[in-house]
Amino acid sequence: MSGDNPDSLMTLATVFCLRNLRKTMCYQGFRNKLCLRSDIFLPSEICDKLVNTYMELVHTDSNFEPEESFFQLFSDPRSTRLTRVQLREDFVRDRDLEAIRKQDLIELHLTYCNSLSSRSLKTLTCFRETLVSLCLFGCNHIFYRKGGAPLACNEDTEDEEEESPASRQALEMDFNFQGFNRLRLLNLGGLPDEMDAETLLKPLKSLTSLDLSNVQLLGTAFFTQWKDRLASLVLYNVDLSEELVSTVVELINLRHLDISRESRRTSKFKMTRKILTAIVQRLINLVSLDISGHIMLDNCTVPHFEEAMGRPSTEPCKSSIYPFQELKRPLQFLGLYDTTLCNVTHIPAYKVTGSKNEDQVLNAIEAYTEFRPELAHRAINQLFDIARIQHCSQLLRALQLVIAALKCHKYDKSIQVTGSAALFYLTNTEYRSDQSVRLRREVIQVVLNGMEQYQEVTVQRNCCLTLCNFSIPEELEFQYSRVNQLLLKILEPARQDESIQRIAVHLCNALVCQVDNHHKEAVGKMGFVKTMLNLIQKKLQDRMCDQVMEFSWSALWNITDETPDNCQMFLNCRGMSLFLECLQEFPDKQELHRNMLGLLGNVAEVKALRPQLLTPQFITVFSNLLDSKADGIEVSYNACGVLSHIMFDGSEVWSMEEPRRDTVMDKMWDAIQSWDVSSRRNINYRSFEPILRLLPQSISPVSQHWATWALYNLVSVYPSKYCPLLIKEGGISLLEKVLELESSQPETKDMARKVMEQCENFKEDPMETNHGQEVNYGQRG
Repeated sequence: MSGDNPDSLMTLATVFCLRNLRKTMCYQGFRNKLCLRSDIFLPSEICDKLVNTYMELVHTDSNFEPEESFFQLFSDPRSTRLTRVQLREDFVRDRDLEAIRKQDLIELHLTYCNSLSSRSLKTLTCFRETLVSLCLFGCNHIFYRKGGAPLACNEDTEDEEEESPASRQALEMDFNFQGFNRLRLLNLGGLPDEMDAETLLKPLKSLTSLDLSNVQLLGTAFFTQWKDRLASLVLYNVDLSEELVSTVVELINLRHLDISRESRRTSKFKMTRKILTAIVQRLINLVSLDISGHIMLDNCTVPHFEEAMGRPSTEPCKSSIYPFQELKRPLQFLGLYDTTLCNVTHIPAYKVTGSKNEDQVLNAIEAYTEFRPELAHRAINQLFDIARIQHCSQLLRALQLVIAALKCHKYDKSIQVTGSAALFYLTNTEYRSDQSVRLRREVIQVVLNGMEQYQEVTVQRNCCLTLCNFSIPEELEFQYSRVNQLLLKILEPARQDESIQRIAVHLCNALVCQVDNHHKEAVGKMGFVKTMLNLIQKKLQDRMCDQVMEFSWSALWNITDETPDNCQMFLNCRGMSLFLECLQEFPDKQELHRNMLGLLGNVAEVKALRPQLLTPQFITVFSNLLDSKADGIEVSYNACGVLSHIMFDGSEVWSMEEPRRDTVMDKMWDAIQSWDVSSRRNINYRSFEPILRLLPQSISPVSQHWATWALYNLVSVYPSKYCPLLIKEGGISLLEKVLELESSQPETKDMARKVMEQCENFKEDPMETNHGQEVNYGQRG
């Protein structure tokens, strides 16, 4: 198991500062503008880390609040130095770039920044003397104006309207790369068709790396200007021709060549043995080649019966692909995704993308995630099949790659659907032992991001199912509030997908079971009680008692345990009416009755709320349920518990004529006498306090007897769990008081002695655990 190493001190300090800017580096200036303190001077290593981590938090942490004037903190190079900046998605605006225009940037990577207009092109010219690496991949609007004439990089922009999108008609014709003399690496992937790449690139004489993915080329001869310099050329989804291939093979210093396509279906160009041979023979320095998505003619491969014998080999001389037999050494990387070549036996490359096996699929996800989500999506889908049907042997790598893809493409629905589905299978029990705490937390984070971003049924279902693979609530506690809010949001619509509803209610129930009261109160204030009752109301209307109905009552039972505020909410939201309606509509549903009575037991424990239960209608219902045999003794036991707390308030509060208090107490005695004290229980007490308060009193002997019976049943059937709890909470001294009280009934005293003996025996022999039987505790609350 790996991946549990703590974050570096640098990372921790950076995140802390970004979450607490006003307490660390900044102060609130004029018009609430964030200003850097005058005694702060930060080198580039720290500034770069601050900006890049800021962008990561904005995109991956829903609790992180972006600062309107964050980039203004880096406007003065005398106090802050930026050199390498990576910005992505629509969050980045023209004025953010303009804020840092005085910095001597060496690297600027802008990816999918569709809010940028040609104003940002003008800002780029401010960096022309220092910029070495520039990426404008997917910045589709940066070559268009927002309406008026573009501003120079030093003009004031405070009053500029930032929200208006760039007009697709107003193309910026004045920009070129004149003066960018130090620029060596350039990515113009997605350059608009209206832009002439040749004209734009002509001033750049010293490029060593060029990416023109998805760019329409009018001519090809201009590539030869970098004949002796260009080391990397990416022409993904560029329409190939013999002319273009002939030009490319003249670039003799190329080490990386990518002429791949998204799919064979969109390719008109056929990759022949002659073309591949020319690439291999002419580009002798090549270490990386991607020809994914091309139609391969059959004459490229060695017939199966002529292939070299033995295990798969990377030696060029044994290559199953004829042209690659010409290689002097194996390639470091070979992209064969969506080609027939990935299926051959001997491939002379150390890392191959394809769909033949797990290794090729993982390589594809790794290679294509950042700039080719359409390919990454397909590869993740193939990984999903591997994890579901076969076995994933590189679990750690697979998880890290899927997490990276989900983070990188938070707004890409296809990635979110396939990624969340893959995570479900990669986090199940089969693989759990290989996963670190930190890695599993990362999974939870990206799953919650997906739930937050997409209300679409498939994403929501996948995310909820994945959460079911975790220990709840323990593993979700670090995101406790957030996950509850998201689940309640899923359950808000009156008519929700049935499967999602069932999973979400199950998760809600698990989240409020076995957590402290502080958590329960916080979730109650989010609307938990009302949401569950709304679900119950809908199921009643549909006359359907299914898992959603039963889980909803179970969740209410859990969330009201020792939380009076939540009990009050239950009563305020017509909870008792729904209880009566459910009893009437579903008289034979034992699990439902148990959950409802368990919940009402929690309500009855709150003295201030008991008067609302003290009505002829409710008392009659509780009294009748004493005779219930549903779910063993559970329904009868819980009904008696409710009545025991009501009786404890004394005869003076019993104002009704029918049913009579004495009659109900007699029925309670009869019910308790009928129970088997060795009954195994579907219940789990975290505290005996509500039971113990019924012991040292003479107001209601039957309540005292119920409490004593409950303790004896629990400590005798589950001694290892409940003897220590009873001793810890001072139960022994209270039982001694029961023996001292004259009002205590003989059978009650006899049972109290048995409880004390059981605890004494346990202290002498604590290894005794219910005759060696495994105990499966249910829920109390």
